[in-house]
Amino acid sequence: MHPHSSLTTLNAEMAQTPACTLARTATQPVFGFGNPASKVVFIGEAPGKSEDLSGKPFVGAAGKILDQLLRSIDLDRGDVYITNVVKYRPPDNRDPHKSEVEACWPWLEREIHLIDPEIIIPLGRHALNRFLPEAVISVMHGKTFTCTLSGFEHYTYYALYHPAAALYNGSLRVTLFDDFSRIPSLLKQS
Repeated sequence: MHPHSSLTTLNAEMAQTPACTLARTATQPVFGFGNPASKVVFIGEAPGKSEDLSGKPFVGAAGKILDQLLRSIDLDRGDVYITNVVKYRPPDNRDPHKSEVEACWPWLEREIHLIDPEIIIPLGRHALNRFLPEAVISVMHGKTFTCTLSGFEHYTYYALYHPAAALYNGSLRVTLFDDFSRIPSLLKQS
């Protein structure tokens, strides 16, 4: 089965019977977006208001920065796959609770396995902690790491700050672009 049709089936199935309580307060699920045959998957934390309304990940201010970052390495959204740890917007953009992350995990897990990328790029601490629970993003950003979760050991992981961090801390913008510039060489190595 083609990865796109498999993802469409997965999304329909998971949205029909959501395990996550965030589904009660969100407008709609925010499905992953992009190339289902991509070598790289970017994983954010959770949808924000713009994403909740549009149903697409990273379409707000942080999404504009992500688009700039992608262009800086000659990629665009059609070349990569972008998704989130949780598929529904937490109320008032609060951090997702551990139980919400756990409830959405089977969805993200199946999504990753269907795409089967070479590199998984967690954006920010929440996505990073899904794969490396005790890690600190300020220490791990710009570094590759391994994951010991069963079924996820064979992927290359590369931690980055969430693009929203550049909105609140201008000095992180340079760091994000520097860290992002290493992605093409990681793709060549994988």
